[in-house]
Amino acid sequence: MSCCDQTTARVPDTDVSRRAMLKGAALIASVIPAARPTQSNAQGKQIKLAYCSQLLCGVPYEVARSADIFKKHGLDVELVYTRGGNAAMQALVGGAVDYAATALDVAIQAYANVGADIRRFAVTGRLPLFALVTAPRAADQIRSIKDLEGKTVAVSGLGNADHALTLYLLKEAHADAGKVQFATMGVNLLEALRQGQIDAGLVQEPALTLLSKSGARVLVNAMNLADAQKYLGGTYEFMGMAVRGKEFAARRPEMIQLAGALADALKTLRTLSGEQLIAALPREMTAGLDVKEFGDILVRYRDALYPESAVIDLDAAKRVAQSLIAGGLIKPDANISGLHDTTIVGG
Repeated sequence: MSCCDQTTARVPDTDVSRRAMLKGAALIASVIPAARPTQSNAQGKQIKLAYCSQLLCGVPYEVARSADIFKKHGLDVELVYTRGGNAAMQALVGGAVDYAATALDVAIQAYANVGADIRRFAVTGRLPLFALVTAPRAADQIRSIKDLEGKTVAVSGLGNADHALTLYLLKEAHADAGKVQFATMGVNLLEALRQGQIDAGLVQEPALTLLSKSGARVLVNAMNLADAQKYLGGTYEFMGMAVRGKEFAARRPEMIQLAGALADALKTLRTLSGEQLIAALPREMTAGLDVKEFGDILVRYRDALYPESAVIDLDAAKRVAQSLIAGGLIKPDANISGLHDTTIVGG
């Protein structure tokens, strides 16, 4: 999405996820790009797994696919690449796929705001994949989170993980979110920040590295454990797997296989070189990147971003819920106790 397509808002929209989810199954086909099918394995149980197709989010899944770890666990997994976590969740709720891998905030909002019957049973990410940075030309004027008052901050979309995180950071910094102009611009903020069309934004890698080289100020790097401890209070449950609640019992053996494969992938990715990690990703996702630089980025961040096991960290999950409450994205009395299940990957 180009900067010309942006929309802005000053007030957090608590119904964003409700509106997105209520598009219903009839629109599932329109939000899922053509799947990139994996090689068929007649001996394995065939399942469809949707995820947002963001590079850092997908590393454990792509390693499991490319290294045949899914197959070693008796599964023939087709990864379905969607345009964002909300689209992946829509696909799950609408019945288009068997499982969805999304950021926890997406699952919480679907469960708490819409009443989606889902269960989350394994995790593959323990930190938000975002950094809050200024445009290079705004680096001298914006030196802290509170300095964002009166400025334009770009996020991928209202109600998305980066928006929720920004609202939480603003509240913790005693900044008035009502004085911040949010611009929704999708995930490609790099050029808009470089050109100073916006004052600050939430970016992932490799945009963070490129902006830092251009003189941008990094206000918070949530991909860094030290910053996560300072600004979030610790690890912050991020990517994880969800299944439809009504199918939980019937799919239990399959879910144990799937969680086991992801656990092995999490261990494996810690042993791979940058070149090997890049090779695990579909070429379509790395087209146009400096693959040597991005491989170095993956190696630099992997120990912080990806947990050593697929076990749900309930304390880290609570931090996400608290951030959504602080941002007005779920109600303070929202009950999400039934969302997490720790019986698949021993809690």
